[in-house]
Amino acid sequence: MAVITVERKPLTFLERTYLPQIVGGLTTTLKHLVAPKKTLEYPEQRPAIPTGYRGVPTLVMDPNGREKCVSCQLCEFVCPPKAIRITPGEIPADQTDRAHVEKGPKAFDIDMLRCIYCGLCQEVCPEEAIFLQNQFSMSGYSREEMVNHKDRLYELGGTLPDAHFKWDKKKAAEEHGNAH
Repeated sequence: MAVITVERKPLTFLERTYLPQIVGGLTTTLKHLVAPKKTLEYPEQRPAIPTGYRGVPTLVMDPNGREKCVSCQLCEFVCPPKAIRITPGEIPADQTDRAHVEKGPKAFDIDMLRCIYCGLCQEVCPEEAIFLQNQFSMSGYSREEMVNHKDRLYELGGTLPDAHFKWDKKKAAEEHGNAH
């Protein structure tokens, strides 16, 4: 095995005194002293959220206040860290506006300590029931507080306009089909 020797050029007198490095460091410090402040007073001031930001996953309702989730469990299956847990439940027979829906979530939990904010749950949802909101700061004193249950998920998500009006179209199609 050959040994390679690298010749170093000798240091000049100024380089040996470290004066250029000291002056460079002081120059950087002085620039930061006179530059405008970049610090935000969080939480009163918050940074601008970029478009396409993936924040906290939430459940949303349609404009008529109905649950959009039909417990297909695709989001649970596609979640890489297995942060989503869904317990399917039956739809009560008295809800005639959801007669075409077979099931709904009895329980829907998202463990925010496991969630990696990848957005796969939102992409795979056929009913557009789960969305990643712009919220980026969540805190809690225990692990249990960091698990968002169904009621909390709807509270965070609220109501979003339904781009497809899928249920209303299905209902209108069923009524139109029954009329013939």
